[in-house]
Amino acid sequence: MSTNLTKREIVLEIYEKTGFPQKQIQDTVQMTLDIVMEALAAGRNVELRNFGVLEVQVRKARVGRNPNKPETEVVIPERAVVKFKSGKILKQKIKALNLEQLKANPPAPASADEGDDDETA
Repeated sequence: MSTNLTKREIVLEIYEKTGFPQKQIQDTVQMTLDIVMEALAAGRNVELRNFGVLEVQVRKARVGRNPNKPETEVVIPERAVVKFKSGKILKQKIKALNLEQLKANPPAPASADEGDDDETA
């Protein structure tokens, strides 16, 4: 099992706890994510008490450099980004993490092709 939590794993965990049909759970999870995504795309912040807040922020335009050709400057345009601020309970749980174990087994970075997890439950 990977260290990243997938949508499929969320569906299976809810199924094990509730016994609801997996298709119904998958549809509900997907609808929830779609609503969050649409709100963010409309420029709204999403507040999930005790978990955290997803905020839409504007990053200023800046000049960057290509590491392979540092003599070439590239203008990075102004853009909207999503920033996550953890809530009180999540902060407490993260603070309680075993840092030595986390350093020994760092989570794998999410790859771009894993972003769309539309498996059938």
